[in-house]
Order: sequence, then structure tokens, then C-alpha cells
Amino acid sequence: MADDLNTKNATQLVDQLRKIQIFSDVPVEGLGWLAERCEEIHLEPGEVFIRSGDPAENLFIILKGEIRYQLSGGPDSPVYRVPEGQVTGLLPYSRMTHYRGTGQAVLATHGLVLHKSLFPEMLQRMPQLGQRFVGLLADRIRETTRVETQRDKMAALGKISAGLAHELNNPAAAAQRATANLKESLESVRDASIRLARHALSPEQRETILRFEREAGEYRPAIPVDPLAQSDREEQIAGWLEKHQIPDAWKIAPVLADVGVESQRLESLSAEVGGSVLNDALIRIVSLISIAGLIGEIENSTKRISDLVRAVKEYSHMDRPAMEVTDVHQGLENTLTILGHQLKRGIHVVREYDKGLPRICAFGGELNQVWTNLIDNAIDAMHGQGELRVRTGREIDSIVVEICDNGPGIPADVLPHIFDPFFTTKGVGEGTGLGLDAACRIVRNHHGDIRVSSQPGDTRFQIYLPIAQPKDLAEEN
Repeated sequence: MADDLNTKNATQLVDQLRKIQIFSDVPVEGLGWLAERCEEIHLEPGEVFIRSGDPAENLFIILKGEIRYQLSGGPDSPVYRVPEGQVTGLLPYSRMTHYRGTGQAVLATHGLVLHKSLFPEMLQRMPQLGQRFVGLLADRIRETTRVETQRDKMAALGKISAGLAHELNNPAAAAQRATANLKESLESVRDASIRLARHALSPEQRETILRFEREAGEYRPAIPVDPLAQSDREEQIAGWLEKHQIPDAWKIAPVLADVGVESQRLESLSAEVGGSVLNDALIRIVSLISIAGLIGEIENSTKRISDLVRAVKEYSHMDRPAMEVTDVHQGLENTLTILGHQLKRGIHVVREYDKGLPRICAFGGELNQVWTNLIDNAIDAMHGQGELRVRTGREIDSIVVEICDNGPGIPADVLPHIFDPFFTTKGVGEGTGLGLDAACRIVRNHHGDIRVSSQPGDTRFQIYLPIAQPKDLAEEN
């Protein structure tokens, strides 16, 4: 009776296996062997049957239901769903030794489990499965790479966006503060002008005040003012103003000192316009000087915002064809601008550019990904403190870009693997191991080469890009 039940169950499993595409044309003898060797599992919704770090020893065939597989690294780690009719787990020819995530049933699930020790016999009995499992492995690698690459790009975009928000906020806040102060200075000018109009000033006195305003507004120091000399000048001017009973001398003195006014010039102004007019004249003069300074501050702030927007646009190569004549130096500078928030923490950037380098035909946006990955890795390696050296040069028919850092270096046993997909020395959740792999693929897509050398205090990535791209690559784009 038990044999009859087993036979009936095996027949049902064969029928169910037949509905799965990979097994659809396998002879019944092979499916019968598979049904007899597999262990059946029944999972309740939410039940965990694979844990991260468990040895990868079994192939899973989902007959009914659905499972989800989430990679380790946090709640935002990639999730893969495996519906009924699919094969998952350890596949023949796979080099996976341990599971990298957690497997859990989404629905009530019925499946079959085949131990890896039976893989050789399965492939011997059903040789047509070999090529199909290789195809499944290839599909899995492509999907994993796609998801991880997308995740890596989103993480990089998040870091860049956060940095840009900070970089944009500073000049925007400065412009906002300057605008508020500008309103106050305009009111002071208006009030001082009204008071001056009430004085019976001669044409000569009015011209004296206007000349003082012009000269003060046009003053530009040829060299940076020594802080001690500036402080002494402020003190002298403040003393002179207090001596002449000018209110708010502590506010007026720094403004006059900044534009190079000396106490002798104030004495001359007082003698020509008179003591009763001096206070209103100085308030108007100082307010106009402040307005000029605030306008300059707003101009600088808005220019900084405009420069950042331009850098982002050029960095992403918006509104441009994929393959174009590209200035490598401009791409490097845009990347340094985009990563400016990270560099300000303690990274000294040294530029050694060969200004005679020609432009090259390239995928500008992709090259910027290379510079971003290499510079970001260098910053991480130096823990935000050190020297970043960016060099460019020419070697025969190629341009060479070198990104150097003085961090601790890459260990000798790690160096041969740094361009391998998914290889990373960062902690869980900090890296996907695809940044350098992507950089390598982009450079090779340009028919170039990427090299690395490292020792403590000197790590160098060298990127070689042909000046003349092969004809077929240019025509494809």
C-alpha cells in the first residue's frame, strides 16, 4: 500500500515538474528519478528556510507558491522574488559556497529540494539540463549585477545630492542674509540723504561728500591687508569718531577701515563740510559702501550657485549626445566641484594638468562616473584627511589621467581582486563592490586601459584613453 502511495506521489510530482519550463521536455525516466531523489518541503507564509551565512548545498524547485530572497545589508537591500515554476538556490556549476541573504516564503509554498551531491548524476541522466542551468546562472548574474549597479548608482546619487544640497545652501543663505542687510542699508541711505538735504550745503560741500563716496567705493587693496594693520586702522578711526562725538563709532569704523580710509582723510572731510553735517555725511557714505559690498556678496553667491548648476549639467551631460568631443580637464573639474563637500573636510587637492592635451571623442557622462568612483574611493581611503593629486599627460597616442592619494595603500593580497565584480573591502552596507568594476568596464568600452599601483602613502590609478577612438565605436554612436 505504501509503495502504491509513493508511486502515485512520484507520478504527481513528475506531472508538476513537467509544467516547469526547464524540465518540460525531459524524458519521464529522468523526471521520475528527480522526483524520487528530491525532498519535499511545505512552507507557511513568512517561514524562513534560508539564513544568511548558511552553507549553499541545495537546489530548490518551487512547485507552488512564492518565496523572496533578500540580500544582507539592511532593510533597503535588494529583494528577489521567485514565483512558482522557477528554480533557485544553488545551481550546478555555481561557485557559491554560502548564502548571502535570507529566504522566506511569501505564500504557502510547496517545493522540492535536491542536494548538491546528486548534481553530477542528474546531469549525467539529463544532459540537456546542463546548458539550461548555465543559462539560469547567466540570467542570475545579469539580474544581480543590474540590481546592484542600480543600487550603487542610487547610493552615489544620494551622496552627491546631499553634498550639492549643502553646497547650494551656503551661497543661497549668504545671498538671503545680504538681501536683508541691503534693505537696511538702503533705508539708512534714504534717511541720511533726507537729513543732508535739510542742511544748507554749498555746491563745494556736496562735491566733497560725493568725491569721498566715489573714492571710498573704488578702493581695492593691491595686496591682502595685514590683519594687525587693519585692526590698528579700525582702532584709530574709532578713536577719531568718538573724539568727534559720532554715534555708533564701533559700527562705522570697520567699514571705513575696509576701504582704506585713514583718520587724516576724515579730518579733511570734517573741515570741508563742518561738524554739524559730518554725522549724516558719514552715515550716508558708510551705507553706500555697505551697499556696494552687499551687492558684491550677492553677485558672488549667485555666481557660486550658477557654477554649481553648470557643473551638475556638464557632469551629467544633459541635452548632449552620448558620444561627443570631451575635455577631460573639464570633466575632472566638474567632478571635483560635485564632490566639493567631501574635499572640504580635510583633503588638499593638487592639480597637475597638461594644458596641451587634445580633446577626445568619448562618452562624457560615463567618464565622469570613472572620475567619481576613483576620487570617492581615494577620499574614503584617506578617511577625509590627506592629499589628493590629479595628474594628466600624454603617452604616445593616449591621454593619461592619474588619481593619486597618500592613504594607507591597498594590501598586496587585495590588489589583484579590486576590479572583480562584487569585491569590496568596505563594511556591510557601505559598498557593493561594483564601483571599480564599472570604472574598468567604462574605460575598456573606450578601448582604454586602467592600471593601479599601491604602497603605503602612495596609491595611483592610471587611466589610458586613446586620443582617436576606433571608427566602429564612433559609428555605433
